[in-house]
Amino acid sequence: MAIGVIGGSGLYELEGLENVKTEKVSTPFGDPSDEFVLGSLGGVEMIFLPRHGKGHRITPTELPFTANIWAMKKLGVERIISVSAVGSLREDIEPGHAVVIDQFIDRTRGLRPSTFFGNGVVAHVPLADPVCSDLSDSLYDATVKVGWKSHKGGTYVNMEGPQFSTRAESRLYRSWGADIIGMTNLQEAKLAREAEICYATLALSTDYDCWHEEDVTVEQIMKVIASNVDNAKKTLKQIVPTLKGERTCSCKDALAGTIMTNPAVIPQKTKEDLDLIIGKYI
Repeated sequence: MAIGVIGGSGLYELEGLENVKTEKVSTPFGDPSDEFVLGSLGGVEMIFLPRHGKGHRITPTELPFTANIWAMKKLGVERIISVSAVGSLREDIEPGHAVVIDQFIDRTRGLRPSTFFGNGVVAHVPLADPVCSDLSDSLYDATVKVGWKSHKGGTYVNMEGPQFSTRAESRLYRSWGADIIGMTNLQEAKLAREAEICYATLALSTDYDCWHEEDVTVEQIMKVIASNVDNAKKTLKQIVPTLKGERTCSCKDALAGTIMTNPAVIPQKTKEDLDLIIGKYI
């Protein structure tokens, strides 16, 4: 059992890991974002991936989502914590605060892979509650213990990017009751659910998007990211040693009963590519 961390803007490494090594993983879906950093923290195996690659060279649309999650599964990851910079759509979620979200709204344009299925096999996995409540609860508790101002629950609008919102879009999302906006997490959550991996988001508020009548700039965001990342690292060091027990949530069996295709007609290559995901069910 291992804990996976996918680091977003500003979080490209994690200090304090012991027995550190890097590993390149090949997948049927191409190369992941970068090499994985393997180590241990508080006696728990930990696997870290910089989402956008070292040097932040991959746009949100270009991210190899299927390769990243497949590789995490291959490395034995059972829980993934996503650390991501976001814009706030609420006055009380100030820049510098954390949000442990519980819902998503999809505003991407179908350009990104968001399922392992297709190519001769169909499955329909429930996603009413798209993050693991057990892992999210533990994550929120960890933010409180390190003294970080955080918000439990919230809806994350996943936009396409790489541009920021127009003012009209930002106001529209607020009218929907959404809480934060980002560019990356929904596809990860969908794929993690199909791979039967627990998934939770630690969202780092960096700005008020543009509904606040201020244009969002990279310079503005980078000023907030440093303190956010420091708190995120403290939170990870707090939570990881607590995640040693067996999982009791439904994530571990999320694929059970969802595969619609008769195994006899699934193409052999698809069976081989997805054996890590569906092998125990077919």
